[in-house]
Amino acid sequence: MKKIILTPFFLFLCLSAWAWGVTGHRATGLIAEKHLTKKALKELERVLHGQSLAMASTWMDEIRSDSTYDYASDWHWVTILDGQTYEQSTKNPHGDVIQTLERLIAELKSKKLSAKDEQEHVKMLIHLVGDIHQPLHVGLNDQGGNLVKVNWFREDSNLHRVWDSDMIDFTRLSYTELAESLDKPDATRVATLQKATVRDWANESISYRKQVYAYGNGKLGYKYSYVNMPLVRERLMMAGVRLAGILNEIYK
Repeated sequence: MKKIILTPFFLFLCLSAWAWGVTGHRATGLIAEKHLTKKALKELERVLHGQSLAMASTWMDEIRSDSTYDYASDWHWVTILDGQTYEQSTKNPHGDVIQTLERLIAELKSKKLSAKDEQEHVKMLIHLVGDIHQPLHVGLNDQGGNLVKVNWFREDSNLHRVWDSDMIDFTRLSYTELAESLDKPDATRVATLQKATVRDWANESISYRKQVYAYGNGKLGYKYSYVNMPLVRERLMMAGVRLAGILNEIYK
């Protein structure tokens, strides 16, 4: 019975190795850096030993090949069925992205972590704020769209991969170019975005399901990208701004 329960989680992880892709995650990290206070920047230079948020953003995907971190495998996502709230959803005993983000933030604010744990917490936080803003990381029982087989410009893909990387990679932008091309919210919008909670972010991702799943006959390309890339760009920007808000609060 235990193997039957764990198999869907394992399949999800194998199929979604790079949430937002390297380009998307690094763009989010770069955006966050632009909204950090001087004190937070200084503290993060200490914690990350000079590594940028952009480069640290993919660490949590990179450690998937290290069995030492198998305990964190399910922390990238959460399943919340249509019509449910997170509170009503069946909880993964191994944790999920909402539970983990709330815990990481609380533990970082406590200032009681060792240097190693603080660094790992920050790297996980950077990554998971990006993950939860990808709509399919707050998913259904189709493993966040991984089981929805589609074609992307006549190449085999799945809906999750289209949102993680296919649409972003199609732009042919580097992460710095992508970050620079995103909207620059004014101070009022930044403040509004940073007031939202982790559960608010998840509910936003749920709200886009109808749009995300409007994939027709599954032959995706220019039209699907034209309709949905603005949302991808918006979510990347929002993730970066919100990540900065959390880090500014932790290191105030």
